[in-house]
Amino acid sequence: MLAHAMVHIYEFVLPVFIPIWLVQFGTTEAIVGTAVGIGTALFGMGAPLAGVLTDRRGSKPLILASLLGMGVSFVLLGASGAITGLVGLDQITAFGSQLSAEILVVTIALVVWGIAASLYHPAGLSLITRGVHERGTAFAYHGTAGNVGTAVGPLLATILLFFLSDAWHVVALILALPALVGVAVALRIDVNEMAAVSPATDGGTSPEKTPGISSFSEFLTQSSALLVGAFLVVFCLMMLSGLYYRGILTFLPAVLGEIDTITPVEFYGRTIEPSNYLYTGLLAAGVGGQYVGGKLTDRIRLEVGLAGGYGALVVLALLFRPVVAIGLAPLLVLLAVLGFCLFFVQPFYQAAVAKYTPASLRGLSYGYTYLGVFGVGALGTPLAGVALTYFPPWALFVILAGIAVVASGLGLFLYRQNG
Repeated sequence: MLAHAMVHIYEFVLPVFIPIWLVQFGTTEAIVGTAVGIGTALFGMGAPLAGVLTDRRGSKPLILASLLGMGVSFVLLGASGAITGLVGLDQITAFGSQLSAEILVVTIALVVWGIAASLYHPAGLSLITRGVHERGTAFAYHGTAGNVGTAVGPLLATILLFFLSDAWHVVALILALPALVGVAVALRIDVNEMAAVSPATDGGTSPEKTPGISSFSEFLTQSSALLVGAFLVVFCLMMLSGLYYRGILTFLPAVLGEIDTITPVEFYGRTIEPSNYLYTGLLAAGVGGQYVGGKLTDRIRLEVGLAGGYGALVVLALLFRPVVAIGLAPLLVLLAVLGFCLFFVQPFYQAAVAKYTPASLRGLSYGYTYLGVFGVGALGTPLAGVALTYFPPWALFVILAGIAVVASGLGLFLYRQNG
């Protein structure tokens, strides 16, 4: 839970730092976006390898490495100014202009974060599905922790920057501490990672732990065996989920900021954007969605939860424009329900991976699914950017509704094929 929270705290702190970096480094959105994009791409692209390592070495070493790596990455961010000062490099020439050399250290720190963060989801979810009997409850608590991190991260960073006069280096160092403390705590925890594996709940596999994948040819063979049948459908569903997730969350603060009824306010001589806090509220509502969804995975058919959850996201996307026209109060309700449903579906597709894959390849299975969510799903950001640049804002929500229609249809397909 701590590691999951930290992954998403750091993920959503980075957008808070971006406006400061643009000013401090004297650069463009393209260069800062590339630096951040490298880190977030590694977040998704490293997941299959993390899955292989999980199956071979176990979950605990990977979770420890993830926490340590993320903590170190934010220490590097906090020390980036001092590092460039020590090497005596103030400016670099890139893309035909002079830039602060500190952007290089920041990029390295983000690479470290992306690699470390990519280790978590295959390891953490494998640990839950192979080591915990009450999977639904475990998914509920695990997902809740992630959403707390998602909501608390940008809020905490914003508050710290406010009181520390935008001293982002200090904020980064402060935020590194929980991950490093988490390493010390996790070292003292002993678990049986295979305690809950049984043929009835894990694709017909036996409880014994296999040695995992030991060669590239075996990786290709096992991947070919996985990416067929029901798991291929789940993989496609998670790619669509990632597209919707990134597509709606990346630019939502900007969309909300353009709504006439949501205007900036002055507080102690500084301007506060209410849209940022509405965005945080939406993410906080996801805590309830994760918890309820997790508990329901033990009580209803997973395929029903997937079809219904994505069906609700279709309706919410199509309602966005008319609700904005009605007024602020209905919009607040819509954002809360959207946040709830956006994260409600996650425990269902996480549990679906366990249902349709063998326990011996659970790490690789989650590696592929989070490649879909965070790797392929990252394309939701440019998709949303293009939609908002060349079309009216409401067009983005029509596109997102179409994505959710396909995802809901895949849930119904799984229900019909495995009823």
